[in-house]
Parts: sequence; C-alpha cells; structure tokens
Amino acid sequence: MSLRMAMVGGGPGSFIGPVHRMAAELDGRIWLVAGVFSRDPAKNAQAAAAWGVAPDRVYPDHHAMIAAERGRADGVQLVSVVTPNHMHFDVSAAALRGGLHVISDKPATLNLAQAEELASIVAASGKRYGLTYTYTGYPMVREAREIVARGDLGAVRKVVVEYSQGWLSKPLEREADNKQASWRADPAQSGVGGCIGDIGVHAFNIAEFVTGRRVERMCADVATVVPGRPLDDDCNVLLRFDNGARGVLIASQISAGARNGLTLSVYGEKGGLTWSHEDPNVLTLDWLDGPSQVLHAGSGYLSPAARAVTRLPTGHPEGFIEAFANIYRDFADAIEGGEGALVPDIAEGVRGMAFVERAVAASRDDAGWVTLEGDAR
Repeated sequence: MSLRMAMVGGGPGSFIGPVHRMAAELDGRIWLVAGVFSRDPAKNAQAAAAWGVAPDRVYPDHHAMIAAERGRADGVQLVSVVTPNHMHFDVSAAALRGGLHVISDKPATLNLAQAEELASIVAASGKRYGLTYTYTGYPMVREAREIVARGDLGAVRKVVVEYSQGWLSKPLEREADNKQASWRADPAQSGVGGCIGDIGVHAFNIAEFVTGRRVERMCADVATVVPGRPLDDDCNVLLRFDNGARGVLIASQISAGARNGLTLSVYGEKGGLTWSHEDPNVLTLDWLDGPSQVLHAGSGYLSPAARAVTRLPTGHPEGFIEAFANIYRDFADAIEGGEGALVPDIAEGVRGMAFVERAVAASRDDAGWVTLEGDAR
C-alpha cells in the first residue's frame, strides 16, 4: 500500500522540492497528495497543478493542512519538509503533534536549541522522523560503510572529507531574483551557519556514517571570503574521532570552478577507500600490501546492503535522484515496521546542529580545539 504524503515548500523556484517529489514517488511506495508549496497563492496552485495535487488539498499554510488532512479518511500519513531552514522546526513539530510522520531536508532546524526540543517532540509523538542526508543513500557509500564495519581496512586512522562548490564565488545573494542564494546568505532563514550548515553538515554526516565513529573534538576555521556576505562561505575543520582517528573536513562554496565536489577517503591500518560524488557508482580500495581494487555499483560481489539499494544492472549509472529515493524507500520501510532501515534520524539532526554551532562559535572566538558536545566558547 502506498503512503500518502504532503509537502511543505518546494514551489516554483525551488531546487530541492521537485527532487524530493521525484524521489518519494520513484518506487511507488509514497505519493504526493497534498501540500503547501508556496506562500504565494498563484505559485501554490501552479505547483499543485504540475504535480497532480487536487485543488481542494492545496492549503494556505501547514496548520490548515494538518487540521484538514486529519479530518479526511484518506488523509496524509507523512509530511515532507522542504522549506528554508527557519521553517523546519515549526512544520516538523506541528506535523508530529498532529500524528504525522516527518521527513525533512537537512539541517533539522535553525539552531541547536530547536533540534534538542524537536528530539523531545519526536520521542513523545511515537512517530518516525527522518532527515534526507542524501549521500548516505548511494549504494557505494553503503558498501564503504560495510567494508569499514567488517574491519577490512583495520582500525580507522584517518578520515578526509571534502565538499567543494564554487557557485557562490560571486555575491549572487544580492541579485533580486536569486532565491537559492538569498535565503542561504540570510541568518534569519539559514541560521548561524552558511556554507557549513548547507553542505558542511553533509560532509560531517557522511564521515560518521561510513566510519561508524563519532567526532569528539574539532578545531575550526570558518570564514567569510566574499566581502559583505553575512554568513560563512568557506570552512576548514580538523577532527578527532572517538577511537583516536584524525580527520580533516573541508567545505567551501567559493572554490571557483568546483561543481559538487563531495569526496570521502577513509584510511585504516591495512588500506584505504575513496568515494566521489561526481563518479558515484565507483568505490576505490587501495591496499598497503596488495593491488588496488575498483568496485562497481550493481555488481554481484557487493554486500547485501549495497545491492538492496541498487535498481539497475552494473554499468547502468544511478545518481542523485535514486540515492534520494533510497532514503524515502527506507523511510517507508521504517514507517511500516521494517527492520534495518538506514534513515538518518533526529539524533543525527542534533549532532549536525551541534557541529555547526560549535564550529562557528569556536572559529569566531579563536578557541582552538573544542569538544563537539561541550561549550565552544
């Protein structure tokens, strides 16, 4: 049976809204049937018509939507939150209190205090909450996780994760029609983190997801390179993991010429692995005392965890939409009581917000090494 979904946000001009819709519906497990796609009534109606949502299920705000859908026999069962960051908490909290499951774009909330409060609301609601840390949905990322967990590399010693973009090398947020840049550069909508909150949290999350280790301490240099920009656009963070491993995290949106350069390398006692988002169907293994290996998505020699999230035979590339869809399919499994669904949850949301706030504060105060969970000031 398909789950009925409502979406808040994602109307005309949104990048991530259409991606969420396509990903949710790809496997036929979830269908978009209601929503609040824009505060502009015309754009709200336009999005609904494009996506086949009935006019009587398009609402002016999320409170009206939740109240109306609760009164329907065919009401929605989950809400997808694809708004700018400042709306994440209010929409998620209202949906959970209204008896609905929630899947949200990252980061979980505008700030750490909201994330911690939302964790309490999730626990009290008895409903599922998931975050679309999309890159954890790639088959070869899940294969990398399995390789590390099996101990093939030996104990993890070093982790290097880089997420570089160049699209904000110019002050695009000052252009009146650039919605994507303007809200990301606005602290009221984005929070205290700019680049670090937009893509740095992805790098942080994938490093912990693949290694199975948790960051305990960090030394952050969070900078604003483009003059006059109110939030950071370049970040360099040294990491210490709970097993003693060292790490380096780079996140940048002013690396001119870079497109969507997410790359992860994990080094253990016996060898290392490297995965790159720009060649996502390949995982490279380099051994201390053996020849290098190149693993390909869709191959029969991969782990069950990787094969379970692959739809096509090897050599048929799968990409961003499919990885996104794996998160949604796992979330549907979780709602229906499935075991082992790898959906980032509110605990990962709290860690992500802690990472952003601690790094920004520590860099601002030139605090040097600080604990992730402690006070960075």
